[in-house]
Amino acid sequence: MLETLFHAYTPLVICTGLGLLLFQYIPVNFPKLLSHFLFWIGIPLQILVLARQSDFSGAVGFTPAIAIFVLFVSTSLAWLTWVLLRMLSAAHIKKPSFQGKNSLVNLFLLNINSLKRSSQGSFILAAMLGNTGFVGLAITPSIISSDNNNWAVLYSVTNNVIGTYGFGVFIASYFGNSEQPNHWWTQIRDVLTVPALWAFLVGFFTRNIPLPETVESGLQTAVWVVIVSALLLVGIRLRSIKKWESFELALIPSLLKVVIVPVLIGLGASYFGLSGDPRFVLVLMSGTPTALSVLILAEVYELDRDLLASSIALTSVGLLLMLPLWLAGFS
Repeated sequence: MLETLFHAYTPLVICTGLGLLLFQYIPVNFPKLLSHFLFWIGIPLQILVLARQSDFSGAVGFTPAIAIFVLFVSTSLAWLTWVLLRMLSAAHIKKPSFQGKNSLVNLFLLNINSLKRSSQGSFILAAMLGNTGFVGLAITPSIISSDNNNWAVLYSVTNNVIGTYGFGVFIASYFGNSEQPNHWWTQIRDVLTVPALWAFLVGFFTRNIPLPETVESGLQTAVWVVIVSALLLVGIRLRSIKKWESFELALIPSLLKVVIVPVLIGLGASYFGLSGDPRFVLVLMSGTPTALSVLILAEVYELDRDLLASSIALTSVGLLLMLPLWLAGFS
């Protein structure tokens, strides 16, 4: 297991750590430019390549349905948790339940009540969207057999297209831009104009069209360049966190993201007779750290950036801690 963990952690630690080190030497606008490059070119390119490689036949064809189910479970748990926190906060204001005006619990509940609508959107996105494309696909080649790699690819494609740039854009558009009138067609328009969606359609419908070997090789190399760039951006964004108080609130969606949801998915997969690499892929992909793309959505739709950055930090550390447990319990 130690060798497996070493190969899994190496790209994450090196690339993210490099981003942390380079933070003070890069231009101020570089992270924003890199974010826009990933949104408009990098992520669509990765999805196009993965869509061309995807095989929807056999048992693996159920993977997209499972990925959508995980998105639904994560969103529901996050929304219910937020509602419960708001209820506890309102009740606490009327009748304080904890001794000590400056206790951590009192301050936390008071902070919940003062949060804006944009923080609710960030809370849900932090628990819902995982970094399956950059982190998940960087880990799986060193852990699972190549025969089962299609499980990871299909899950990642579904999570990115339906999750991040479908449900994710809809939620970000709904909870963001609070000063603008909120109309349902605004969310639909935002989803339909996402470049990753069109990249998936192009890749899916050109699967049977062969490309020259040099082009295919170049696309594969480009995908790994995109993954490395995204991990660098994770390190840069982690270093730029300003409000460390946001870690208190981020702890809750982080626990949902890397502890509760993956365990539920692993137990559910075991109940339905799934085992080995396919079961581990579902657990890993459902428990990947909060997606870097949420920061891009936060910039576009004016969400709570510090909450999302804190969630990325906590879930990244959580993955390092949980991965050995997932290997022992579900691999």
